Amino acid sequence: MRDAWEYASFVVTALALPFAIFFFALEQRKERNNEEEAAYQLLSDAYNDFLKVVLANPDLHLRTNEPLESPTREQNERTMIIYDMLISLFERAYIVAWSERMSEVEARRWNSWDDYMREWCQRENFFNALPLLLRGEDPGFQQYILRVAQEERGAVIQLA
Repeated sequence: MRDAWEYASFVVTALALPFAIFFFALEQRKERNNEEEAAYQLLSDAYNDFLKVVLANPDLHLRTNEPLESPTREQNERTMIIYDMLISLFERAYIVAWSERMSEVEARRWNSWDDYMREWCQRENFFNALPLLLRGEDPGFQQYILRVAQEERGAVIQLA
């Protein structure tokens, strides 16, 4: 009887324990993927909310590539506030979603943010405001968006 218990103990240790560890690791990976998806969804929702702010300010012509002709002081102030919101969102996305080595899913998620950044950097007003907007932002993010801006506009931006 004692041999049977020892044998059963050996079977559990040799076979069941590795399976348990494998399934635990698999569940941890699923949980991590779910957390990453939730973070991405929150960022995506935040960008959609930002676009609602842009839509609520059509007089600023934020979605056009041409700068607003003769903007008022109030329009300039609203524009800069909206750009501050956008830079903050881009920085948050960079910190949460960007890394040197990304899985295929992570890269696909990040590429949408890269596309948004490129789209905004093509706009003259946003591009020209970058030196002011990037003050105090994460250095890695600063380098990233400045490189994107240079690639999109062909001009180098110097931060003060």
